[in-house]
Amino acid sequence: MTWKKFSGEMISNSIHEAVESAILREYHQGNKLKVCIGTDSQVKGSVTDYATVIVFIREKKGAFMFIHQERSSIKMSIKERMLTEVQKSIEVAYSLCDLLDLYHVDLEVHADINTNPMFKSNQALHDAMGYILSMGFVFKAKPEAFASSACANKMVH
Repeated sequence: MTWKKFSGEMISNSIHEAVESAILREYHQGNKLKVCIGTDSQVKGSVTDYATVIVFIREKKGAFMFIHQERSSIKMSIKERMLTEVQKSIEVAYSLCDLLDLYHVDLEVHADINTNPMFKSNQALHDAMGYILSMGFVFKAKPEAFASSACANKMVH
């Protein structure tokens, strides 16, 4: 998996090492962190673009993020696509949760799923929420799921 910074600079070491370096750097600067992980997708013809983000929120001092982008040509329903987004976020969260626990960094998994039943994405809400909560993660949906609905969204549109 290749990751980059918002500036476009590629992250050459593993995401685990990059996250640990970021945590240590921020702690040495006196910042308390929270990490939010989310994925968004955009269908463009026969291709679906995905962006997964790791957002580091500095308490009262802004934020920064790491981004992974990928492309798929697998055709799927809206519900399948929403759950694929959640799966991608959970995979990243799971790979980092021990590290985040070690440094006492709170973690949230954000799903780009609307809590309003008027929206198509809502049909995946209960499955996504169950999936995320059963893995032991804190779950956020729209409108609180900014990692997926704002940050990742910016990377696929």
